[in-house]
Formats: sequence, structure tokens, C-alpha cells
Amino acid sequence: MNILLWVLQGALALHVFAGGAYKIVKFEDIAAMPAVAAIPSSGWAAIGVVEMLCALMLIIPLAMNWMPALTPFAAAVLALESFALAALYARYSLEMSASNPLVYV
Repeated sequence: MNILLWVLQGALALHVFAGGAYKIVKFEDIAAMPAVAAIPSSGWAAIGVVEMLCALMLIIPLAMNWMPALTPFAAAVLALESFALAALYARYSLEMSASNPLVYV
């Protein structure tokens, strides 16, 4: 069970790191979305940096046995960021469809 949790934690860290890097490197590709215009490009870059740091903090503290309390803190930051971005996207969504996060609320 411990190995499964490490694999899932590593997959989550890889996914979050890739998403943060995409927000920094390929901002022009996502700039056409209406919700993206609500935050300036420097804000999206800051969100990308926070995501990349949290991805590292999901793995490194527990793997190195150095300040393991940072891992749940990073997970909490990522959860709050996900809820905030879902609310931002839902606010700028024009129709109630399955892709709108507020449909399920």
C-alpha cells in the first residue's frame, strides 16, 4: 500500500509540475480563454511557479525525511488553488454544461 501511495503521489507531482510549467512557458496558448484575461500574465506565471514548488514539496520532504510537514501543506495549497481556479473558470463560463464546474454544485 505504501508503494501505491508513493506512485500516486509521484504521478500527482508530475501532473502539477507539468501544469505549472505549461502556465509559464506556453502562456500564449491559453491566453485565448476568457477566464485567463481576468489575471495578468505575471499572475499566471506566479501561479505556475507556486504549482511547480508545490509539486517538488509533494515528493522531496518525505523522500529526504526533511520537514515532512511540508508535504500536506503543499497538498492543501494545491487544493485551495484548484478550487480558486475552478471558481474563476466557472465565473467566466457562458453556459451551464458538463464542462462547467458549477453544474455539480
